[in-house]
Amino acid sequence: MTKNTNQSSPEIANLAALTMNDPKASQIAKKLAASVLSQAKFGKQTGVDLQTIASRVLQSPKYSADTKSLAASLLSQSTKDR
Repeated sequence: MTKNTNQSSPEIANLAALTMNDPKASQIAKKLAASVLSQAKFGKQTGVDLQTIASRVLQSPKYSADTKSLAASLLSQSTKDR
């Protein structure tokens, strides 16, 4: 797997941590949050399947601003060759 040289901002990483601990957060929000934290801590690369989910989140009116922020962060750190 490719090492991600981009880092999640401390604000987005904090939002991701809060989302993971929120019992009312959706499964999609928690998936996005887990990926953000993985990028922040380990420099992991976002998978293609999660990029697709993040893209759909941004296009849908049903997700919260926080969930969209997580999705946008993931997509902004994706490799350009995909």
